[in-house]
Amino acid sequence: MYDLELVENTKTVNGLLARYGVKFGIYKNNVFKEQLFPFDAIPRIIEKQEFDYLEKGLKQRVMALNLFLSDIYSDKKIIKDNVVPEDFIFASSGYMAECEGVKPPKGIYSHISGIDLVQGKDGCWYVLEDNLRIPSGASYPMIARDLCRRSSPHTFENHKLCDNRNYAKLLRDTMEYVNTGGHMVILTPGRYNAAYFEHSYLAEKTGAHLVASSDLRVENDMLYYVNYNAKLERVGAVYRRISDEYLDPMNFNPESLIGIPHIYDVFRKGNVALLNAPGNGIADDKGIYYFVPKMIRYYLNEEPILNNAPTYLPFYESDMKYVLEHFDQLVLKDVAEAGGYGVVFGSKMTAGQKEDFIRLLKKEPRRFIAQEVIDFLDIDVLIHSKPVPRKADLRAFVLMAEEPLVWKSGLTRFSRNPDSFIVNSSQGGGFKDTWVLSQ
Repeated sequence: MYDLELVENTKTVNGLLARYGVKFGIYKNNVFKEQLFPFDAIPRIIEKQEFDYLEKGLKQRVMALNLFLSDIYSDKKIIKDNVVPEDFIFASSGYMAECEGVKPPKGIYSHISGIDLVQGKDGCWYVLEDNLRIPSGASYPMIARDLCRRSSPHTFENHKLCDNRNYAKLLRDTMEYVNTGGHMVILTPGRYNAAYFEHSYLAEKTGAHLVASSDLRVENDMLYYVNYNAKLERVGAVYRRISDEYLDPMNFNPESLIGIPHIYDVFRKGNVALLNAPGNGIADDKGIYYFVPKMIRYYLNEEPILNNAPTYLPFYESDMKYVLEHFDQLVLKDVAEAGGYGVVFGSKMTAGQKEDFIRLLKKEPRRFIAQEVIDFLDIDVLIHSKPVPRKADLRAFVLMAEEPLVWKSGLTRFSRNPDSFIVNSSQGGGFKDTWVLSQ
């Protein structure tokens, strides 16, 4: 369905992306490196009916996860009713005791959720991960679509697809919905953050101020922005791109140099909205992922629309037995890792590596999950100007205001390695536009 004009302009679009600084930064061996995030002009195409199905499932999932967060930091009914084990919650690195009893404005915890899915060769969609802390990536398909429209205008005249240029409005509307009164800002850790391009791009598109910690100040239980005249102006909503532990050195990690002292106290008193809310990490813990279908049944009294990948928790004796018996058929994931790190395939380990890993698994069963390897769909990618099949996933974005809204686009990431199932940008993958057909 893609046309020749679009494909022929791949180099042009990548050249413009480089010129605009569309890069992805990574730290490796204590060295910061920036690299281009390669764009592939062949779009991923999702039919309207198929996306309608995904949309229903994504809304359902995000609603259940928000209810879980509200419950887990208050009444903990899901623990009392033995749906999720107590030890499993409190052993999670994502659980934050400081968030107990704190309700965010309008009761929303995950304002921007990034849900990672793959489509199996059986045609079914599977959720691989829920990202509810600081999900990134929306800016890449936004700017890529814009540049493709400029370089290949006829492509977008000839195809009926949903316009993805409304993401900035969805994000701004989400921020405004929870705004407690004042400016809206996007808080960046700074130039050397992996997603700095996205921070600046979204600030430009939403009209929010792009700020660092030095631009914000807490006085009298209010948060203020220091403007160009050195005057203080109240802030009512902060889309923060700083991890929980570094957000406020007075409440979390005291060694943080990029946080704002006492910002969490302002949030706790309801005087500022933080998007996403601190403490969300408990909901996107890879171990908690196992329980999301149970959450949907428990909180919504509905059957899950979207499937989890078949997952096993070595924390449970029966699951540990299964993992050990089927080790070579599974992928093992460290629940504390992200970006494609901490993922190992049993079939690719040497005998010595397996022995060492199993010893660690038995010692720290809560640290890992095991999943069946889903043979997910290959999609065409241009390599040396020729289409070749590569593995790809989809990060869908769900924004929560009065109700959850699913962006009719998404970030499709692909592996450039023909033998790899890992598509993350930090692992050298590329990205492409996601076309959602409008009819």
